[in-house]
Amino acid sequence: MKELLKKLRKYEIQIRKAINSQMQGDFHSVFKGTGLEFDDVRPYQYGDDIRTIDWNVSAKGHGTYVKTFREEKEQTVFFIMDVSASQEIGSAGKTKSDIGKEICGVLALSAVKESSHVGLICYSDQRELYIKPTKGVSQAYQIIHGIVSLKAQSKKTDLNKAMAFALNTIKRRSVIILISDFIDESYEHNLKALARRHDLVIVHISDKRETRLPKLGIIPVEDKESGKTLWINTSFGDFRKKISDKLTDRKAALNSFCKKHQINFISLDTDDDYVPALLRLFKIRNRSVKTT
Repeated sequence: MKELLKKLRKYEIQIRKAINSQMQGDFHSVFKGTGLEFDDVRPYQYGDDIRTIDWNVSAKGHGTYVKTFREEKEQTVFFIMDVSASQEIGSAGKTKSDIGKEICGVLALSAVKESSHVGLICYSDQRELYIKPTKGVSQAYQIIHGIVSLKAQSKKTDLNKAMAFALNTIKRRSVIILISDFIDESYEHNLKALARRHDLVIVHISDKRETRLPKLGIIPVEDKESGKTLWINTSFGDFRKKISDKLTDRKAALNSFCKKHQINFISLDTDDDYVPALLRLFKIRNRSVKTT
């Protein structure tokens, strides 16, 4: 745990330094989102959006007034982590689960530094862990401890249930960071609903072992979620290509879905350095905040 925290602090400092130098201090907007709250009214000026006119105040006969808004000072950031058995694929210390936990930890530390409320939902095909959102560095440490020590009760995946739980639980508009390999079916409806209600970020994690099977002849392959062992002839026909194409098509479809519904999307392999990928994500989010 101590070594992990040391690593996460190093990455978090690295990210913050890069953001502050490259974006002139706009790091906060990554977590503050684009939510606005009513602040005051002022007299209408030429060029103001007529949709901001406060008709109740203007009706009093003292002129035309428009509403002014300010950015919400306290944003809630929720992490939804897939902790099903398929996350355990990868090399020692660099499984999909390991990378997901590190990303969650780094961003949790970053979010609490910006006074955000931070919460966590871990899900398989059932709720495995729920930590209510609150502020403070101790909350980030609680989240990190929670994901590191968690032993999931189920090996299966049900992203649809995970999203349904989030939709029923998270009432206030939040930044939601959903971390999974997205090896599941029929979750698009709730994913779309989550994107409509919240500021959604998708972190897709994969491992080369899933798409680059070597020619080893007949080998035993374990289904992590069912626990069943299947004997597969990896040298037969186009078996390996079909497996690779299926996962590649799944990722492409998810990316296309995210573009259509204005969801921030990044895809990582377990061998990737995820810090540059997070920095690119933050740049995109900062640009989108500035133009709204």
